[in-house]
Amino acid sequence: MSQHRSMSTSAPVLPVPELDPIPGAVQAAGLSWPRAVLRTSRPRQWPKNLLVFAAPVAAADRGRIEGLGGALTAFAVFTLASCAIYFVNDVADAERDRCHPVKCTRPVASGALAERHALGVAVACLLLSATAALTVGSAGLAACVIGYLVLTVLYSTTLKHLPVLELSVLASGFVLRALGGAAAADVAPSGWFVLVCSLGALLVAISKRYTELAGLGPAAGRHRPCLRGYTPAGLRRAQRAVSVAMIGAYLSWALLNGSPWAVGWHLVTVLPLAAALLRFDRLTERATMARVEDLIIRDGPMLGCELVWLVLFVAAGTT
Repeated sequence: MSQHRSMSTSAPVLPVPELDPIPGAVQAAGLSWPRAVLRTSRPRQWPKNLLVFAAPVAAADRGRIEGLGGALTAFAVFTLASCAIYFVNDVADAERDRCHPVKCTRPVASGALAERHALGVAVACLLLSATAALTVGSAGLAACVIGYLVLTVLYSTTLKHLPVLELSVLASGFVLRALGGAAAADVAPSGWFVLVCSLGALLVAISKRYTELAGLGPAAGRHRPCLRGYTPAGLRRAQRAVSVAMIGAYLSWALLNGSPWAVGWHLVTVLPLAAALLRFDRLTERATMARVEDLIIRDGPMLGCELVWLVLFVAAGTT
């Protein structure tokens, strides 16, 4: 009887609710496998590979743009190679990404894409990239892609933790794209052209670090250790100094690019370029978590400046 009373008065066992340690993981976990793969491949980053067309267009002579077929192949090569790096990086950074307010929803970090699957897709992308590079038969393109992969791996493993040096490595990836496109198109880029590309790439790298530092605040160093070596004021000064240097290098290229008939057109393109840089400076000044790529391709005034520059730039090579 006492045993029955004890059992009847015991506290009921309540189910313990499962806690989601990753903000936004419920939504991310619902991704289908193809969608998870596509998200991990970063489609919004693919436009940066359009740099492979810079040298062929810049070297156009009275409407003749040589080597577009090779540049198209270079675009595919760098897109596939960069996708492979994204998959590998997401696997390597999964634990840190799970603590990040935005990156926690990435498919690998949230569990929507298994790590072994991500690595398998990375290998497939590398094989396709190598196959595409072989179709061009350009030693220069192969060297640029190999250099890109080696630098990116070094960056992901060690160099990304070293302030200043990591900016140079990050910027070099953009420059190698431009040089790879030139090699695939069999176009010899001028020194001024390479300098403009280098400064533009460095500008983007500095801006990325500033938006991260300003957006994450005191927690920035935990998510990206190299941010401990920067200050917002220092990054802003560096960004503006590089912008001025880029305008100077671009003017020098416009005057000394070897196509006297196009000098006037190229000088005119400095105006929308300067306007775009001013707009970019204002956009990055805001403390925000927005990606720098979004600032470049989603802001209306910025897109307007870029479109005007592009139309004038192409007109200089096709008139």
